[in-house]
Formats: sequence, structure tokens, C-alpha cells
Amino acid sequence: MKILGQLFFLVLLFASCGWQSGSTDTSRPEENLEAKAMLQGIWIEDETDEVSFRAKGDTIYYPDSTSLPAYFMIVNDSLWLGDGRYAIVKQTEHLFLLQNQNGDEVRYRRSESEDDSLAFVSRRPEILTVTEVLKMDSVVSFGAERYHWYIAVNPTRYRVVKTAYNSEGVGVDNVYYDNIIHLSLYNGSRSLFSRDFKKQMFSDMIPNEFLEQAILGNMQYDHIDAHGCHFNATLCIPDGASCYLVDVLIAKDGKLSMTLLEY
Repeated sequence: MKILGQLFFLVLLFASCGWQSGSTDTSRPEENLEAKAMLQGIWIEDETDEVSFRAKGDTIYYPDSTSLPAYFMIVNDSLWLGDGRYAIVKQTEHLFLLQNQNGDEVRYRRSESEDDSLAFVSRRPEILTVTEVLKMDSVVSFGAERYHWYIAVNPTRYRVVKTAYNSEGVGVDNVYYDNIIHLSLYNGSRSLFSRDFKKQMFSDMIPNEFLEQAILGNMQYDHIDAHGCHFNATLCIPDGASCYLVDVLIAKDGKLSMTLLEY
């Protein structure tokens, strides 16, 4: 289990560029280089006896295959990791006590086993994603008219970072892939509508802060009426209960309209 939070790669680059020695930014924090040097190496979570992280240079690495390496600093008596600031309760050559966001102490000890380094051999962060295209289609009728709809949920390489807090109260970031959803509607052999949907298309009705961590998860047929064919699009934060449900209406003349149903 990963104990320390991770910093998304783009933020990492931004931060590291902003803190270069040639920067003219006078607000650059002064690092505690002695404490940073003391943290170098592999550390074990004392309660579970599991390998937790490895500090090497300016980066913290994790044995968890879903975790990204994180840029870190030690400023005064605090560990700066992403947007998190964690108070260092005690630090020696072999002991590292950290205070999480809840005020609880997390205790680490330096690894004394060479075998622990194997946890970091050839480890690349694994992106959590669906790898197979999901396809659905059906024929529906309204009066004497028959309509054929087709939906394909396509995984992409667009990264989405979902931030949460683990059981120790320390920030954790996982990386997912977003989806692009294709929707087509036919009246007999006549194409009424054919388009790819991305989550950015819903920005007028969903807050940007939510969209940044959300995935366009699915689109399902709901019903047909005098206005046209209705589909439900879901945008959710991965592994969470927070979702938006949007009514996607394709009118009989092929025009698209969208209405927020619920949050």
C-alpha cells in the first residue's frame, strides 16, 4: 500500500522548472538539504513492515505499480509533496516520523535488507484503464418509424489524475485513461447523427474542477419519445461515488441537445 501521495507528472515538471537555481522567483522556498540527504534510501512502514517508498535525489519512488514517482522537498521541518504539506515529527538516520493531514503520526524505519531494493527493479507506473472497446446497438420504434442506434466506448491515452487520501490520511494520486464515446443514429438507412463525445463537451453544465478528475464512463440508451432518442451519459470520478448524469437527446432531424439530469 502506498503511504505517501504522488505528484502528477505535469505538475512535477512545472514545479521543478519554477524552482531551478536560475529562477528569478524570490518566493522560492529554502530547502533543508541536510534533512533531504538523510531521507535518501528505502523506507519501511513500521506498523505493516511493508516497503513504502524510496527517496533518490529529488524524487520519491513507490513499489506500487499504479503510483507515479513524486518530486519532493523538505522545507524547515515539513515534507512538501504535491499540494500536501506534512509535518516531520522526528527524523534520524534510521527513523522518520510524519504527521498526516488528520494529525496522526506515521512511522517509517530505514530498510536494512538488500532484498527490499528488488521492489523497485524494472517498475513502471501502471495506468488504470479499460483496454477493450465496448460496443452496443439496438433498434427502437416510435409509431411507424424504426431507429437504429449504435454506441462505442473507446479507451484513449488521455490521462486523468484522481486524488484521494489513503487510510493513513496522506495524499494519493492514481492515473487513469479517459474514454471517447461514439454515438450514431439511423432512421432506416438514413444517417441522422454520428459524432464522437469527449468529456470537454459537457463543460457548460459540469464544473471544471470536477471534469479535471472525471472520466466519461458510459453512454446508454434510455428511451424514445416525440422529441427523439434519449441517451444517458455518465461522468464520474474514478473509484468514487461522485457522478453527473446527462440526458443526450438526438432529435428526429438529427439535432443534438443535452440536459443535466442529476448529480
